Amino acid sequence: MPYIPPSPPPTTTMLGTTKHHHHHQQQQQEAPPSSPLPDSVCRLHEHPVGPDQCTSSVVQSISAPVPAVWSVVRRFDQPQSYKRFVRSCHVVLGRGDDVGSLREVRLVSGLPAATSTERLEILDDELHVLSFRVVGGEHRLANYRSVTTLHPCGPHGTTVVESYVVDVPPGNTGEDTRLFVDTIVRCNLQSLKRTAEATAAAATATTTTTKQQQ
Repeated sequence: MPYIPPSPPPTTTMLGTTKHHHHHQQQQQEAPPSSPLPDSVCRLHEHPVGPDQCTSSVVQSISAPVPAVWSVVRRFDQPQSYKRFVRSCHVVLGRGDDVGSLREVRLVSGLPAATSTERLEILDDELHVLSFRVVGGEHRLANYRSVTTLHPCGPHGTTVVESYVVDVPPGNTGEDTRLFVDTIVRCNLQSLKRTAEATAAAATATTTTTKQQQ
């Protein structure tokens, strides 16, 4: 691919089985033992994979409670709040929080893409699950589908898991495609970590100040 962003520091971890049907290979990597995922979460990230597709998952630990992280993730209408490669987003169908909503995303310059039209597939405020599918736009990642789940980690932390399946573009290998998309996902999740932790810290400071004034 013509552009691959620089790899961020290794604070995220690959999870599960990466399938490259383009090469008929499988690569197994385990989740970190300190944050095992329940079967119910793993099942949400089991994508049907067709010929010439690849799939992968990335895990990010965040030092903020689930409600603080979810308040950022659930905003299908505002992905630019933490996805730094998104320049702008406009909801073109639906409210933005109902299944079937469509958003048109414009990407920053330098990526091998300009726009992406995406459909909200799942938004579950109880289970903290968001899923969307790319249905159009000017890019090379055809049939991209993503699932993001949140679950508690310790008394005040959150583990975020984001997985995807996507077509391998003509002229590329499954490994090329996975490397490119994994890098984007890692960058997004690290940005989510900074955003959510800042939100949680601000909320804690406000609560402390309010109690002191009472």
